Amino acid sequence: MAFKIHILRDEADYQAALAAYERYFDEEPEPGSEAADHFVLLGLLLTRYEDEHFPLPAADPIEAVRFAMDRQGLTQSDLASLLGSRSRASEILNRRRELSLPQIRVLCREWGIPASALINPYPLARAAG
Repeated sequence: MAFKIHILRDEADYQAALAAYERYFDEEPEPGSEAADHFVLLGLLLTRYEDEHFPLPAADPIEAVRFAMDRQGLTQSDLASLLGSRSRASEILNRRRELSLPQIRVLCREWGIPASALINPYPLARAAG
């Protein structure tokens, strides 16, 4: 445990904590040990620093749906079955219609997509003409 736990104030602190954290990957500490506590605390410090200094952009709901489809080997037909119609699935994927709350709930429950990835506003396609 060479790294003394403290608030990470700058990039140098962050890099030192990250290096100490990664050393535990080679030799996992015994659960309940002082080393395991140190590992957990380092992880918490790193997460806090990353959340403050490297915020993730808001998830795009349609990209989240497409990602889930790709990862699970699902098709637009599978989405249509879930949402009730082919046209509805097409409208959603082509950004002509927003996801409704009931659709978000079904995608969370059936496909395991986190609600936080589906609730953000997103641009709709402009109507032709």
